[in-house]
Amino acid sequence: MPLHIEDEEATAAVRALAKVRKLTLTEAVKVACQEALERDQRAQPVALRLAAIHARVRAAGRTGEKADKAFFNREWGETE
Repeated sequence: MPLHIEDEEATAAVRALAKVRKLTLTEAVKVACQEALERDQRAQPVALRLAAIHARVRAAGRTGEKADKAFFNREWGETE
């Protein structure tokens, strides 16, 4: 899918990043976008970042397993 960047400053920034990191132009755009998104996500309050995790945990439901010492020993491959 083509992406045409007609802004000279943006093009120069992508070319500079590609040169410094020895990337293709496509890789440079991809890396820059991923890093910016990660930075934005880290800037969100912890409560918002954890909300999605909490929702997934609640949606998973109960397994019926009892999380006692024997359970954790089994998970770690330990025997009593």
